[in-house]
Amino acid sequence: MKILTGAQIHELDKYTIEHEPVKSIDLMERAAKSLACAITDRWGRETPVVVFAGPGNNGGDALAVARMLAERNYQVSVYLFNIGGKISDDCSINKERLAGCKAIKNFTEVTSEFDPPQLDGGMLVVDGLFGSGLNKPLAGGFASLVKYINQSAATVVSIDIPSGLMTEDNTYNVRANIIKADVTLTLQNIKLSFLFPENQKLLGEVVPLDIHLSKEGESLITSRYRMLEEADLYPRLLHRNGFAHKGDMGNALLVAGSYGMAGAAVLSAKSCLRSGAGKVTVCTPRRNNDIVQVSVPEAVMCLDRDDVCFTEAVDTSDFDALGIGPGLGQHENSAIALITQIRRTQIPIVVDADGLNILASHRAWLQQLPKGIIMTPHPKEYERLAGNRFIDTFERLSSAVDMAMRLGAYIILKGHYSALCQPDGNVVFNPTGNAGMATAGSGDVLTGIITGLLARGYKQADACLIGMYVHGLAGDIAAADLGVECMVAGDIIRYLPQAFKRLYGGSLA
Repeated sequence: MKILTGAQIHELDKYTIEHEPVKSIDLMERAAKSLACAITDRWGRETPVVVFAGPGNNGGDALAVARMLAERNYQVSVYLFNIGGKISDDCSINKERLAGCKAIKNFTEVTSEFDPPQLDGGMLVVDGLFGSGLNKPLAGGFASLVKYINQSAATVVSIDIPSGLMTEDNTYNVRANIIKADVTLTLQNIKLSFLFPENQKLLGEVVPLDIHLSKEGESLITSRYRMLEEADLYPRLLHRNGFAHKGDMGNALLVAGSYGMAGAAVLSAKSCLRSGAGKVTVCTPRRNNDIVQVSVPEAVMCLDRDDVCFTEAVDTSDFDALGIGPGLGQHENSAIALITQIRRTQIPIVVDADGLNILASHRAWLQQLPKGIIMTPHPKEYERLAGNRFIDTFERLSSAVDMAMRLGAYIILKGHYSALCQPDGNVVFNPTGNAGMATAGSGDVLTGIITGLLARGYKQADACLIGMYVHGLAGDIAAADLGVECMVAGDIIRYLPQAFKRLYGGSLA
């Protein structure tokens, strides 16, 4: 599913109007019907409704919704803000329609001073002040109105996007001047800013409403951002030959664990095996031998000469993929061994955890990374890698896109909506996963999954997409069974078979 920018949303509206064809006012009426139905499905006629409409098309939507609610015998008060003496054409038409609606008892057009109505608990505020076309922070009277609404006890439903929030970049926005919605009824597609954690408290529950914009028009728009869908993965799946043997399924090498961190090696090895690799070899310090051997008897051991940390690169000529970093520690000997390992390796590489922290401490080494390398940082790991602290998620994401393009790398920024930043500048967000996965070791599991998929024969992009989707899906299945509070990383591995089974089952449907 494409995630469109504010400009692209306007472009799609225009294409729909020209090619359906449909008048813009009729398209607005279509959107308003969907919005009104969504509201009446949740709130009954006993709920007093106060509608705040701005001067643009978002305000036109709000006026049309107010008329429709009034015609269904809701008690509706409407305030249209026309401070500059200019409203959009469609907003003007809906203003005239509302004025002619006998069911509306209270309609005020605000042109100068504004005496706000009392907003109490049990009331519903419909926020239609500003939509996806906003490109600067709210100020003045509108900022004051937003603060007044936010301080009230009323329930707030926003049309398309909370007023004051911009569709993409809110890095320098004034967050106090953004509506805090309880429900956001967004039109057609979710917006990029909806995917960022700092905006969740502004959005409330997000409900996408299909207003039947042109599918053809959407197909013609080139979007840098998209949301991964399960069906996207079906054509990418590799299917096992009935006569396959372990040598056909790939040989994965995991360089993981230091003394006291053997669990990272265990988790990554188990998930690597569960992801289809025919053979998994674990390179780890000698003191970890017994733990890994007992915990993962299917794994082959390759013991470092050092007892406590990784100190010497491994010959990778017999392997198909390398995962390096989980639990590795940051000893300087390990740092030298890591960059040596990366330089000598000709197979696909996944770097995570302490592997990333070592690179962050030796940032000049980033230029020596091979094209196609996969890195899987969480936000703090990425900040260390980039050598910068970021104001918000959009700024961090933009930096990761630039780094992926500059290094020719695949960077998975981990989070609620993990984002795969690709060398071509495109970004794919992952919809699976839940808060139960916020537990130590989850990242080690992801490293193992992606390394296993690479060894299995998947290209880097496909391994990343399938890996992060299946990782989150296994977490979702685990959460449904166990609840989010009690999950541990090993539970994700336990439910990997069900996740893969669902994925492969869907591909055959």
